[in-house]
Amino acid sequence: MKKLLLSLVAVAAFAFTTQAQTEKGKFLVGGNVGFSTSKVDGANKSDFSFKVIPSAGYFVSDNFAVGTGVGYSYDKSVSQKNLNQAFEVAPFGRYYVGLSDQFKFFGQLSVPMAFGNDKAVDVDGNTGDKTASTTSIGAYVSPGFAFFPTKRVGIEVSVNGLGYNNYQVKNELTGNKVKTNSFGLDANTADINLGVQFHF
Repeated sequence: MKKLLLSLVAVAAFAFTTQAQTEKGKFLVGGNVGFSTSKVDGANKSDFSFKVIPSAGYFVSDNFAVGTGVGYSYDKSVSQKNLNQAFEVAPFGRYYVGLSDQFKFFGQLSVPMAFGNDKAVDVDGNTGDKTASTTSIGAYVSPGFAFFPTKRVGIEVSVNGLGYNNYQVKNELTGNKVKTNSFGLDANTADINLGVQFHF
């Protein structure tokens, strides 16, 4: 009887630890930060891009969280003579499946939206007048794994997955619009995303 009681306590403790980070009523806080620079041969200045999108979510039920990211992106391409700056919003839904007490698989559906503008850039990297307004709306399904070294910290590895994007550019002078629609699968293991989420 004593062994049975101890076994039940162990199973209950295991079940609690596997769900403690992702149970209903918990919050997750994290984000995405990116930075890159490159220089084309013959260009006077380097191309430079930066993105920061902090995010927060809430577990509306065990293992299922909804939330959003809100941030800013800056992409200055001297080689293409263009600067794009955009305000970004990325609502998401994420579902976790426990594999062990420290590892969980997750699938995430996100709908990133970016609203920005293009500006002219000269060969020396100086920014000029606005040339266009830009709008990007997408939908992406991404798989990933989360490792929990503690109950409050999740280290994540994910790949880009299946996605759709609609990109629109409206010329500032003529008002003409050019739209580009793209759809595809981009689960490239060479393009792995790393992140950290904090669970409260």
